[in-house]
Amino acid sequence: MQMITDKQYAVELLDRLDPGQLAAVVHLLKVMTDPLSRKLANAPFDDEPFTEEERQAVAEAVEWLKHNEPIPMEDVLADFGLTMEDFRKMADEPLPPEFN
Repeated sequence: MQMITDKQYAVELLDRLDPGQLAAVVHLLKVMTDPLSRKLANAPFDDEPFTEEERQAVAEAVEWLKHNEPIPMEDVLADFGLTMEDFRKMADEPLPPEFN
């Protein structure tokens, strides 16, 4: 009897999925293999209380948005001399080891 590996079995199962199911599995695999997603999933729960100062800051931001248009990300980046392409590159490049 031939031994089947987990990888071979996974391929067989993938072949049985309809396109919608396959897309969902591909998305799951992307998330599972993305280093940032793994770090976030394994991060400790943030149990620090929400301070009154933080509540006030959120309330002020919500009030500001009632009377103003949101600031586009491109404008925020431009203030730092960056473009959306720069931002995308930074997202794709791993952090140096001293930041991990």
